[in-house]
Amino acid sequence: MRYELYYWPDIQGRGEFIRLALEESGARYVDVARQGKRGMAAMMKILGDKRSRRPPFAPPFLRAGKTVIAQTANILHFLGPRLKLSPRDEAGRLWAHQLQLTITDLVVEIHDTHHPVTSWLYYEEQKPAAKRRTRDFWRYRVPKFLGYFERLLARSGGNYLLGRNLSYVDLSLFQIVEGLRYAFPKRMKKFERKVPRVIALHARIRRRPRIAAYMASERRIAVSQWGIYRYFKELDQ
Repeated sequence: MRYELYYWPDIQGRGEFIRLALEESGARYVDVARQGKRGMAAMMKILGDKRSRRPPFAPPFLRAGKTVIAQTANILHFLGPRLKLSPRDEAGRLWAHQLQLTITDLVVEIHDTHHPVTSWLYYEEQKPAAKRRTRDFWRYRVPKFLGYFERLLARSGGNYLLGRNLSYVDLSLFQIVEGLRYAFPKRMKKFERKVPRVIALHARIRRRPRIAAYMASERRIAVSQWGIYRYFKELDQ
């Protein structure tokens, strides 16, 4: 199978969770919108297809043969068994999907630290609300989310969230740590000692040959101020 990933060409965003799974598994795929104007045109054509009965709402979406799947967690749920990145049994696959949906919730909260009022306003137009949201995010939400994954790692019976075998959820948690380190370097440095297993998982995945090669390649888009994770000095105090 040759997969086609459709996502914005200049940001990691939600598409990065899918890229990591594809890269770790060595899957054949093309990042369509990064193929120039023709790639972007192909993505917009699918999004604007008024004849489709099952159109994707927004990127990312994946084409596998004639099937088009949208929403990050849904795409990973589809890819998991095909890339050998999820359990074989249904209960295990649902558990992995449940954890990925929890990560999806966390991604929304991360984004809302810098755009707490609306995505239609610039950060500078909602700075006071962003400061308040960020303060509460680090006081309440980060400990709740990362503390949850820390406890799961302690109980998993292996080096990964689901036990001895790597799953796409581990790769997604790796990306969460990457993003928080970029957006909140000072705050994250202080917090990391509270979740040593999560940080050890991140380091373990970073050393995996295919992930290391991907991180060093041009396929890996740099984190930027236009993605989920954005650095603002006044929020990282």
